[in-house]
Amino acid sequence: MVPHIEDRVGPHMVRNISKLTANTVALVLAGGRGSRLKALTDWRAKPAVPFGGKFRIIDFPMSNCINSGIRRISVITQYKSHSLQRHLQRGWSFMSGQFGEFVEVLPAQQRMGEGWYVGTADAVYQNLDIIRHYDPEYVLILAGDHIYKMDYGKMIAAHVSKGADVTVGCIPVPLKEASSFGVMAIDEASRIVEFAEKPKKPKPIADDDSKALASMGIYVFSAHYLRERLKEDSNDDSSSHDFGHDLIPHAITNANIFAFPFMDGNTSASGYWRDVGTVDSYWEANINLAEIAPDLNLYDNNWPIWTYQDQLPPAKFAFDDEDRRGMAVDSLVSGGCLITGSTVRRSVLFSNVRVHSYSVVEDSVILPDVEIRHNCRIKRCVIDKGTVIPEGTVIGENREEDAKRFYVSEGGIVLVTPEMLGQEMHNT
Repeated sequence: MVPHIEDRVGPHMVRNISKLTANTVALVLAGGRGSRLKALTDWRAKPAVPFGGKFRIIDFPMSNCINSGIRRISVITQYKSHSLQRHLQRGWSFMSGQFGEFVEVLPAQQRMGEGWYVGTADAVYQNLDIIRHYDPEYVLILAGDHIYKMDYGKMIAAHVSKGADVTVGCIPVPLKEASSFGVMAIDEASRIVEFAEKPKKPKPIADDDSKALASMGIYVFSAHYLRERLKEDSNDDSSSHDFGHDLIPHAITNANIFAFPFMDGNTSASGYWRDVGTVDSYWEANINLAEIAPDLNLYDNNWPIWTYQDQLPPAKFAFDDEDRRGMAVDSLVSGGCLITGSTVRRSVLFSNVRVHSYSVVEDSVILPDVEIRHNCRIKRCVIDKGTVIPEGTVIGENREEDAKRFYVSEGGIVLVTPEMLGQEMHNT
């Protein structure tokens, strides 16, 4: 049995796990659009969407790899991937090929077929020749669009100790939300005995009927098993060539498949895992970071989140008159921002945002390069990159009026893009 992380005080266990991660290749599935984010993904893939003031969503699984000692990483792309590829080239090119390290991009390129990737398993199958070239013992497959911190080394060690062919990362989720995930049942040994992808009526956990055990989209495969299974699946005309729909259910009766509870393998962010797949969840996860004690600690020096960022001057707050004071409270404000004679409350401002005099921004997520001109009132908004908010604009106070020009979510969050204001540009 593999000890818990806190029990690994001797050098041998640490060394053994480092050997396992060194023999692992990570594949980050980053080809999806994420259509539930509406116009935020009109011009970028979901993993490239900005998050947390200075990061992109993909930085979180990528940083988990680096912090876990996995330094051979392939990112599989497809939908509108230019923004994502540019970010990876700028921010993740520090790996040293001299030591066998790499971050590489694998776009759909008809390596073993004649079209686009038709499913998550097909995306990996079409790159089998590349994976074989690196000769890993284990393949770690990750979704590129979730926010969390996790030590993958412990999951791989558990995979090896159980003699598993497949290990699936899992986490309890509210039963009412479980239809958006793969839902599993496990036995006392954590072996997966049932699995249903996005079921209409999710099965609750045995000891808690308010929750279901959901797949996190994190898989560890023994490389030999993965290769053989993907070949079989590629020849199955009835398959949708998807891990959740096809490979995981097949493994329940034909292989050794186990669940790995996230609470046993996380770092200091206890139980934090977010899909941020809707405008509401995206807004909520960002705004939570501005709270006094956020659920996700971005100031954790033991588990840093790596990214690319432009070289920018510090944020600046100008004017201190009674009716024209540049200030921000309970907010995250990134480099290059200018808050001139305006007020920002409970908000997240990405880089190079400018808020002009007499404007008020509250409970909002403002992406890079946005300009909010004089005398504006902005509340409960997500404003996309490069948008210019005209002088005197009021958003977030009248839902019916907002819906005439912008997208308003079920939770009342207003999404504003340049195109909605007649400002034609392709966001990156």
